[in-house]
Amino acid sequence: MVAGLTAAAVVVVAVLAYQASANAPDSVASSSSATPKASASASAQPSTKPKPTKDPLAVPAGSDTGERVVYALKDRRVWLVDGNDKALRTFTVMPSPVNPPPGIYQVTSRSGTVQGSDGVPIEHVVRFANVGEVAVGFSAAQDGSMEAPDPESKTGGVRMKRADGNAMWTFATVGAKVVVVP
Repeated sequence: MVAGLTAAAVVVVAVLAYQASANAPDSVASSSSATPKASASASAQPSTKPKPTKDPLAVPAGSDTGERVVYALKDRRVWLVDGNDKALRTFTVMPSPVNPPPGIYQVTSRSGTVQGSDGVPIEHVVRFANVGEVAVGFSAAQDGSMEAPDPESKTGGVRMKRADGNAMWTFATVGAKVVVVP
């Protein structure tokens, strides 16, 4: 009887093994006589040089030319660019709930220290656009914070760290070009 049960178990295991191999994908089901198949995603020739990656700190293409401030809305980043199109400084910012559409603007006014529309004391305010009745500009909170603003508020303050605000203040005088890109 034990021999019969053993034989039956061997038959069941053999049937299950056959079913598993018949339903397995080609990448897993291989026998010793099978030749490996090329993957559809593998290239026939090995790549000799890696694909160049975009430098995340590079000045965005299509951001005009010459001395300017470039503000990339999607990247939440600003570049201070010299007359030779070289980035002198780049840094991240906390965007305001009100953003200007992409385009070319000029710095229209500046303020050394004021109370932000959100009640936070700010410094080095560099205004460059108006969206409806909201003035949009760069600034740094005097306490160094870069908190996300209330998305329901109608403020145009693009916040940055104090050291970046100092650099912006020195670079972007009244009349300086500000280019907003998506």
